[in-house]
Amino acid sequence: MWAASGCWGGFCLLLFAVLSPSLAVCPCEDPALCEPIKDTRDFEVYVFHSGGKHWKSFDWTQITTIALFAKFNPELLCFAHSKGVRVVLKGDVPVKDIVDPNVRAAWIANMVKLAKEQYMDGINLDIEQIVLHNTSEYYALTDLVKETAESFHKEIPGSQVTFDVSWSPKCIDLRCYNYTGIAHFSDFLFVMSYDEQSQIWTECVAGANAPYNQTLTGYNQFINLDIDPKKLVMGVPWYGYDYVCLNLSQNNTCNIKSVPFRGAPCSDAAGRQVPYRVIMKQVNSSVTGRLWDETQKASFYNYKDKLGFHQVWYDDPESISLKVQYVKSRGLRGVGMWNGDHLDYSVDPVAQQQTKDMWNALRP
Repeated sequence: MWAASGCWGGFCLLLFAVLSPSLAVCPCEDPALCEPIKDTRDFEVYVFHSGGKHWKSFDWTQITTIALFAKFNPELLCFAHSKGVRVVLKGDVPVKDIVDPNVRAAWIANMVKLAKEQYMDGINLDIEQIVLHNTSEYYALTDLVKETAESFHKEIPGSQVTFDVSWSPKCIDLRCYNYTGIAHFSDFLFVMSYDEQSQIWTECVAGANAPYNQTLTGYNQFINLDIDPKKLVMGVPWYGYDYVCLNLSQNNTCNIKSVPFRGAPCSDAAGRQVPYRVIMKQVNSSVTGRLWDETQKASFYNYKDKLGFHQVWYDDPESISLKVQYVKSRGLRGVGMWNGDHLDYSVDPVAQQQTKDMWNALRP
């Protein structure tokens, strides 16, 4: 464990590498597995891992990158490298702080050092903070991506620097980033094509987490900014939203509570996120069973409990396959998901088939 500290402009930086102990010695049985992955495949399958013990059950025949949003696991690193799969850090820092170039440089140096100590292959920048056009934060964020990419590419040859963006570049949730510049300096953008109801500007009704036409509109908007499709990886949700209906009509319109978010009168904050494995356990015993909305090209069902009627919207192999067809036809860099741990990896044969179907839906 080590620490570096300093103060600039009233901001005191105290950086601790506490995610794991420093790895002075390669943790892999074969020291070659501590070498960074340098090969780049034609089609990216980008998997976020948020914790749990079932990562060995992922479909490693497809995966190209694991973004580690969990405690560092040397066994996972060695296993991934044995499959030719990159493992990258999560990177998050307050945007207001990186306006100071010294703070920015210190943060980047810390991340590079940590990646080297853990024999990792890059970093995923997951900022997701409010940034307005032409502010000091707007320019500092672009500089952060540029300088992070330059440092990682120099210090860890073949490393990967990616940046997570909302489903559209149209200032979603007040994230008014320099998308063209960030795409240029990073290896690619991971487009979070989910939580697309975070700002509902129409009536407060339950809807798909990632409606098909809305999702594709977002990619067309990125590409219309002259961002190369090969700089875009489509993120799909392996979870859904459970909404309590204030009123459920006969045509399955579920009116939901008004929960404002960043200017919008309604949002998906009226619901709660539910992993796909939970949805699969509930859907067959629900009031309706699985229903399909042809307009949004998404699945949903209704169930009832002591709170009244609920409506659950989610993506499944059918809706995901439609989006992956677009990925292929439009020439995007690849596909990924939040997150790989949301499926049921038990020995139950029904669950095993459901899990296999979700992984297979990622194939172009």
